[in-house]
Amino acid sequence: MNINLSNFNMKSLVKEAGSTISRVVQLTEEKLGTTERTEYDIHFQNLAERADVTKSWTEKIVRDAESVLIPNPQNRVEDYIFEKIEKSKPKRLSNLEHLALDMIEAGGDFGQDMPYGQALIKVGQAEQKLGQCEHDFIATSGICFTQPLRKFLEGEMKTISKERGLLETKRLDLDACKNRVKKARSMLGQQSKDGISPEAALEQAERDLRVAQAEFDRQSEITKLLLDGISTSQASHLRHLHAFIQTQVRYYKQCGDVMDQLQRELANLGGPTPYTPIDLLEAAKSSAAGGMGGGARNPGNNSQQKANQSMQLNVATDQMQRARVLCSYDAKDHTELNLSANEVIFVTECSPVNEDYMYGKQGLMKGLVPRAFVEMLDEEQKVDF
Repeated sequence: MNINLSNFNMKSLVKEAGSTISRVVQLTEEKLGTTERTEYDIHFQNLAERADVTKSWTEKIVRDAESVLIPNPQNRVEDYIFEKIEKSKPKRLSNLEHLALDMIEAGGDFGQDMPYGQALIKVGQAEQKLGQCEHDFIATSGICFTQPLRKFLEGEMKTISKERGLLETKRLDLDACKNRVKKARSMLGQQSKDGISPEAALEQAERDLRVAQAEFDRQSEITKLLLDGISTSQASHLRHLHAFIQTQVRYYKQCGDVMDQLQRELANLGGPTPYTPIDLLEAAKSSAAGGMGGGARNPGNNSQQKANQSMQLNVATDQMQRARVLCSYDAKDHTELNLSANEVIFVTECSPVNEDYMYGKQGLMKGLVPRAFVEMLDEEQKVDF
């Protein structure tokens, strides 16, 4: 084996090894309290402490957030490796998507014309949508939250750690120079050693001390500037946190919309055991417990009325009238009914009366319908329920 030793400098290696050993001895003496050390000022100590706290908590937050987004640690390691080698991450199905595929396949085998088969297919399709929402949420959260924080740790914090390490080296050099000056002063009046007078040795030691002090002061200012930048970084982290919360809100809203649509579809399937949307069940129980007079009253705010009425169902369902739908209408949310042109439904006034909405019954489905989309068929004839 051929080794090129042309650039190998034994003197430099020995010098560096000697400096390292001297610093280790110096640090040991400082720990034991047998030598003096230069202390950093209070402002610098506060900045350094804040940087340590920021680094520690940011690492924990990133680690916890990634665990929430990708619970499987093996998948997290795999994604990290692909990110480092700049390769696209593997596309893998989530547990929801595996469940969805099995439900759809089972529904097909049980029979698409059978109630259970139809319901399995509908639920499987909804689970697929939830799985896609989850993929979008994970990707967006990584872009807007975890990746910027990790970039901060791998960029700014590593730079700060490097400069703080360099400052600590400059401090050790400064203390070593102070010790040499102190030793040289103690040698004054004694005989020359190795041909160098004590006065010359003191002058050289003081010159080295001035250089070491200047280098320490310069590195201290550089490190302070970097530590001061932590405040700016935290302001940026706050923006990333806001973006993460907005992403979560959108994700849960999308999931809620998917489940509301699924409830409507399941209720429309009918069958021997029809599905009743859970929000209507809970609202009916609340209405029965609170009585007909428990509704919130705010006549000046129709949207708030609509929300209160949909939650509490304070409507006169004992008497309803037939009405014809004038034109098709797509429900804006789970509190409303989907309407088809010319179909006949039953409606009654909300309590308190809402200028824009009536309470309707469409087969097994109940909910709010826009007043402008229906035409009353028989004002005289009442239908009891």
